[in-house]
Amino acid sequence: MDSLLKKAYDIAQNEDVSTIVNGAVVYSVSFMPTDENKKQAIAFIKRSPGAKMLDDTPCGKALIALGLDGKVNEVGEEITKIWRLASSRYIKAAGGNIHAFVEGADERSTFCTTELAEIMQNPHITHINGMEKALFKKTFIPKRY
Repeated sequence: MDSLLKKAYDIAQNEDVSTIVNGAVVYSVSFMPTDENKKQAIAFIKRSPGAKMLDDTPCGKALIALGLDGKVNEVGEEITKIWRLASSRYIKAAGGNIHAFVEGADERSTFCTTELAEIMQNPHITHINGMEKALFKKTFIPKRY
C-alpha cells in the first residue's frame, strides 16, 4: 500500500490538471445519499466543449486508474488527502468562471474544505456559476452534519 500511496502522491503533485478558461467543473457528492451533483456535472460537460472536471485531466485519470476513485467519506484519510492535493492544484490552474455542481454540499466535502478556499484565493477565477465569486461564497450554505 505504501508504494501505491507514494505513486498516488506523485501523480497528485505532478500530473497535468489544466483546463481552458471558463472550463473547470467541480462537483460535490461526499457524505451525500446520491451522486446527482456528479451526474449533473457530467451532463454539463457533454454539452459544453472544452469543459472538464478533475477526473477528466491526466492527473484525475491516473488516480482513477490506480483505483482511487470514490467519495471522500468512503476512501480513507490518505486517499482523501491525495484527492484534495490534486483538487487544490486543479483550482489553482483554473481561470474565469468555475462551474460548480454543489447543491447540498456537506461542509466536510472537498469542495467545502479545499476547493472553495482555493477559488477565493485564485485571482484568475472571477465567477462561480456565473455569479461573482465573493457573492457566491456569501450566499453558499453548506450542509452541516
